[in-house]
Amino acid sequence: MTTVLIDYDSGNLHSAQKAFERMAQETDAGDVVVTGDPDVVRRASRIVLPGDGAFPHCQDELHGISGLAEAIVEAVERRAVPFLGICVGMQMMAKRGFEYEETPGFGWIDAEIRKITPSDPTFPVPHMGWNDLVIDIPHPVLDGIATGDHAYFVHSWAMQMGDPTQRLAHCDYAGDITAIVGHDNIIGMQFHPEKSQDAGLRMIANFLKWAP
Repeated sequence: MTTVLIDYDSGNLHSAQKAFERMAQETDAGDVVVTGDPDVVRRASRIVLPGDGAFPHCQDELHGISGLAEAIVEAVERRAVPFLGICVGMQMMAKRGFEYEETPGFGWIDAEIRKITPSDPTFPVPHMGWNDLVIDIPHPVLDGIATGDHAYFVHSWAMQMGDPTQRLAHCDYAGDITAIVGHDNIIGMQFHPEKSQDAGLRMIANFLKWAP
């Protein structure tokens, strides 16, 4: 079994790689490979799409590698490979984003990516640091995770849901912030599980064991 972390020059993968390797070893979940090779992605048992920076830039970088986006779609949509999007990787699961310009996403989640607008102007944007999760819908990847557990966020844009049944958890930042989304074989986390200490490592371990 192989878990592939997609490398498309849109974020530092070092901490994510170390976290996934550690939990794969603890859960006997096979190998963790960091790659942008479409052929390796097509053979993956699980796929993780991280992302840092602007939505359009991440999309451009991903689609700039010949065959990579198509390999991800083939694995996720046709083979139902378990998929995890992290930070901008989660945002790219939406129908579209509006950061700088309208940019299409994969369309797997009925949502749009919009600028965070806290109701209290003293709350700075980006939303950066620790925040409490509020679990909306149980999910196997959230086994052992409870409302009040902390996660580490760094983002200025967030999902506005068209289908609330696809939202698994949220947090409050002078307003409602979607934190976790998912359905079928896909799940996304707006925060960084690899930087979220015990709760984040638990979610990574759960993802590596998940059999949707």
